[in-house]
Amino acid sequence: MIPLILISVIISLCGASDDSCPEVDNVALYGRATMSQSYSFLGLASNAIDGNRDGTYIHGSCAHTANHLNPWWRVDLLKSYKVKLIVLTSREDCCPEQINGAEILIGDSLKNDGNINPRCAVVQNLGTGMTIVYHCNGMVGRYVNVVKPDKTESIVFSELEVYGTPVKH
Repeated sequence: MIPLILISVIISLCGASDDSCPEVDNVALYGRATMSQSYSFLGLASNAIDGNRDGTYIHGSCAHTANHLNPWWRVDLLKSYKVKLIVLTSREDCCPEQINGAEILIGDSLKNDGNINPRCAVVQNLGTGMTIVYHCNGMVGRYVNVVKPDKTESIVFSELEVYGTPVKH
């Protein structure tokens, strides 16, 4: 269920009848998530697209990579979208540094696990349990990656939502 406030934000950004306006539907819910290495059975990649923003790690709704060089998480949207917004929710029980500094990439390439696709945003100053909206201005892609290039760290977050319109071929 999409919070009413988010629906209002989406509509106000582009107008109710604008064709470039994303459908008010989180298309990540229908995708497939994977990541570079899993930290534990509680931190599965798919947890971040389960529609649940619960950010308490032990509740089993956060994605958590292992601590290693160039960690990444990815959702395959199964087809290309013009991505208007990415909504990211951080873990709420600790550790904002586990998402801060990550890059959000969008594109159609799986070269280097999708980690060379164009960048929509860099996560900065996202506190514990916070949700933030990133404007991707119609970037086209099937894959949305969250990556920390050239860092030996982990990536942990609660939910990643993608709002956009399918690319017509």
